[in-house]
Amino acid sequence: MFLGKVIEIKIIQSPLFQRQKKKLHKNQIKMLDNEIRKIIDDPYAGKEKKGALKDVRAYKFHIGKQFFLLAYEINEQILNLIMIGSHENYYRELQKYL
Repeated sequence: MFLGKVIEIKIIQSPLFQRQKKKLHKNQIKMLDNEIRKIIDDPYAGKEKKGALKDVRAYKFHIGKQFFLLAYEINEQILNLIMIGSHENYYRELQKYL
């Protein structure tokens, strides 16, 4: 029996995240959604970045054999999904976007 509070988290997708997500195949999107659920369960699962990317967290995971990074910010009950992509030039592109 669950007695804890149910906290509803609002998810916001950046325009960049939406464009990148559209490029994925249906099965990859399902796997991505599972990883996002893991972030919702533990908002601090991603590694906090420093410097220009302060307040941004990067969550690392695999979809099949491909390695992905998911950048997000968590504020109160808002999960802001910023960017998803492979590791190559990822942080440079993220910094440019922000």
